Amino acid sequence: MWSRILSPCLISGSFHWRSLFTMQLKSSEFQSLFNDGLNGLAEVFEKHQYELRIAGGAVRDLLSGKRPEDVDFATTATPEEMKQMFQRAGIRMINNKGEKHGTITARLHNENFEVTTLRVDVQTDGRHAEVEFTTDWQKDAERRDLTINSMFLGLDGTLYDYFKGYEDLQNRKVRFVGSAKQRIQEDYLRILRYFRFYGRVAVDPDNHEPETLNAIRENGRGLAGISGERIWVELKKMVVGNHVAHLLELIYSLELAQYLGLPPDGNVEEMKRVCQNAKDHSPKPMTILASLFHSPEEVEKMDLRLKVSKEEKTLALFLVKHRQELCKNEDEPEGLKPFTDYIIDSRELDSKTKVCELLKYQGEERLLAHLCRWSIPHFPVSGHDLRRIGVTSGKEIGVTLQKLRDIWKKSHYQMDKDELLSYVKV
Repeated sequence: MWSRILSPCLISGSFHWRSLFTMQLKSSEFQSLFNDGLNGLAEVFEKHQYELRIAGGAVRDLLSGKRPEDVDFATTATPEEMKQMFQRAGIRMINNKGEKHGTITARLHNENFEVTTLRVDVQTDGRHAEVEFTTDWQKDAERRDLTINSMFLGLDGTLYDYFKGYEDLQNRKVRFVGSAKQRIQEDYLRILRYFRFYGRVAVDPDNHEPETLNAIRENGRGLAGISGERIWVELKKMVVGNHVAHLLELIYSLELAQYLGLPPDGNVEEMKRVCQNAKDHSPKPMTILASLFHSPEEVEKMDLRLKVSKEEKTLALFLVKHRQELCKNEDEPEGLKPFTDYIIDSRELDSKTKVCELLKYQGEERLLAHLCRWSIPHFPVSGHDLRRIGVTSGKEIGVTLQKLRDIWKKSHYQMDKDELLSYVKV
């Protein structure tokens, strides 16, 4: 059941007609949201006659047949009105950091519910917005980034769609709400959000509207003012989606890389090869991005800009250093020994994980399968064992252990303690 409603809207002193598409959603994914917590929340808003709707990404997911991991809500009640309602109902409120932006978090039945008052942007600087509260659902919808993220869903299943978001979702199109230029200038991070959602929604790798790409190119330098942490969150999500090679190549053709911590002359051809190698093996985001770097120095510059985790930086440095020198031994039946030797020698807890990412990078599917099944063997000899047979010098113990480790590796880690100790001359 669906309909399109036309209603008058006053814009710049004259009346225009705005279109509202509605339909009724009754999917099992939608019905599954109604637990004790949500039912209790709905009762409070209904009792005080304020409207409550599901907003943003959760609506998009539900219309795509997915149960959303996170559900955000929008309401006509102001933060102060929500606080009064919740206090009267004895509902606990937590995390008041979002209150100035209109968000109140209520806790019901051991679950948190974020509810945000409808807003309009009064002033933006490309990073932050000063907001004003409103009761106009379309005004709130038109301040959102993409049409597929601008829909609302009533708790009775009614979809409220002002900007053809449902149509775009069905057609697998990603478009900004209204003017792409204006939406981007309100928050330049929306450039990366566009790429991320393109990878999640679009079927074809290169089906962008020319006006959208022009707006991105003309406003790309605005990304320089966005914090590295926010950029890295979006980049990571983009790189694990679809059309990764196309989107990263697009970042370079639109001259955005310099603002994102990526090398200006990144190795795009290597990146495309690695995307192809690793596409069926769920590579970590940094495994893909490492292909763009020519040197460890470029990894360091990236880290200064994006402030990635220590684990992510270490992985990038490892891949850049070892992608050429650590490779399969053609003389070995399985070819895996150089990789297992590296793991044994490094003695780092995450060494196997890093080598698995390297094999994804290199496209070594067979070796990757073998390594995933391989358990790291325990070197059977210790310094205590050497002291027991008469090796007492600390330096000598270290040298002897290394010699025995080399013998053990040559045996494919098969020799036991007694066999290895037989090589020690005291």
